[in-house]
Amino acid sequence: LYFSAQEGILIFYHIKDLEYEIKICADISQPISSLMFSPDYTSLLIVTDQGTVYSYRPAHSGEAVKLLDTSSNCFLAADFLTPGNNYCVSVTISGEVQVWSLEDGTFLSKLNLGIEVHV
Repeated sequence: LYFSAQEGILIFYHIKDLEYEIKICADISQPISSLMFSPDYTSLLIVTDQGTVYSYRPAHSGEAVKLLDTSSNCFLAADFLTPGNNYCVSVTISGEVQVWSLEDGTFLSKLNLGIEVHV
């Protein structure tokens, strides 16, 4: 079970039978708004309130890697663009849908919906 603390800490609970183990995986230092696993569960997207997106690979037990920072665009949400784990899609409050490469955070494309978006 992965979850985030209010302070921006990614925590993993390993639960087996009646016992559990707690592990701090990453300290993002920004409030985390959402966590999304890739379709094959190898990567975890970490989205912050400020519009920064990080990637965390549980099997590698490394630090979270900053993929992109869209804080100037009133960023609202992001998720994997399937099939695969190579791209993510984000949306801004103003209704701009953006596609990003997860390899290097390169901006690839955008589409303006022409409406304000809410969650």
